[in-house]
Amino acid sequence: MFDDTYIDVPFNFRHHCWFCSEPAGHSFTFPHSAHLVFDCPHAVLTIPSCLECSRAANKAEVRSIWQVEQSVKVYLIKKYRKDLAIGLNWTEESLANSGFESGSFAGFQKSAWFMYQVAKDRVNFRGWPLVLNGVELINEDVDREFCFDGVSYPNIDQAIEHYSLNFNLDADYLRRVLAKIGLQYFAKAVRFCRLYVGATPSEKSQALREFS
Repeated sequence: MFDDTYIDVPFNFRHHCWFCSEPAGHSFTFPHSAHLVFDCPHAVLTIPSCLECSRAANKAEVRSIWQVEQSVKVYLIKKYRKDLAIGLNWTEESLANSGFESGSFAGFQKSAWFMYQVAKDRVNFRGWPLVLNGVELINEDVDREFCFDGVSYPNIDQAIEHYSLNFNLDADYLRRVLAKIGLQYFAKAVRFCRLYVGATPSEKSQALREFS
């Protein structure tokens, strides 16, 4: 029997983790005794979770369950950085036609797209509305989610970090480019920054002044 802090779980999600939709064999309560929160905007609640997300959630020193969710997503993006990068460099068709059927890359060809899909699905999953004792809890924080190329990042900073790590970009330079042309041109900004990997600071500054 669940206690009165356990959220209402829709029937089709009764065995799913609220953070990532993987099978839920555990639960996570927030706020909890390991991290005291004095200005939490909602009542104490308990949600179903997988062990991995529960452990990540317990490390989040934030003030609301929605901020915990963002923290868990950051953890998943960092864990799956290489798997998510498959979608940056390949399509399912190009991977199937890569010619890796034999040799040391055969295993990569067989499993890579599957691992990319698993990683993307876990990162992109958004938990169902939180209802506690019949009352829906409303997230009043500003929605900072940034979606690009099929992946939903908790915020623009995580997208910048992810692309900078995978393409060896200067993250600060990417931020400057985005500040100039706007977040809606994220793909254009990444392509531009890739042209100047290894450039000197003065070369980058000159290129940015001329970029439009």
